[in-house]
Amino acid sequence: MASSGPTAGVFLRSGRASQGQARFAADVDAWVQQTKARMDAVFRTATLRLIQLMQTPGSYVPLDTGALRASLVVVVNGPPPQPREEEPKHPTTTWDESMVISTIATAHAGDVITAAYTTAYARRLEYGFVGQDSLGRNINQAGLGWTRRAAQQWPRLVEEAARDAQAAVAANQAGQNRPRRR
Repeated sequence: MASSGPTAGVFLRSGRASQGQARFAADVDAWVQQTKARMDAVFRTATLRLIQLMQTPGSYVPLDTGALRASLVVVVNGPPPQPREEEPKHPTTTWDESMVISTIATAHAGDVITAAYTTAYARRLEYGFVGQDSLGRNINQAGLGWTRRAAQQWPRLVEEAARDAQAAVAANQAGQNRPRRR
């Protein structure tokens, strides 16, 4: 006697998936959320390391009084900060990395993070300038290109951040798989 209906497949009762299907869907959802969190962590870590590299005195950012280094502003998904027209009489000369860290902490993979120096002379130092400035001074300055040199390190910084994230996940999983002492 032939049976009616399919003999293989997913059988739903009352329009609901089985417990196994619900558990599978929950596992996939958790995996997706963990993947997004890891992508965010790699993005944030690599971005912070890039900014730290840009801010390294001597080898990257030129350091005289510290005002240029202290003028760095970081923005997530916003317009780039505008350069200051005039320098303050008593500019801040220390860089507050905690402000950068707290700003980057709000970013997610796919966001646009802009890190810009706001001193009036930052562009001249980065790209160079030949000619007369607004004060009538004749300037012939080669560009230092410290932000561009740091940006060239982005692929390496992402790879390092990804390796660090993988190591952290592996360490976490190893800790969860250890037998518990009683």
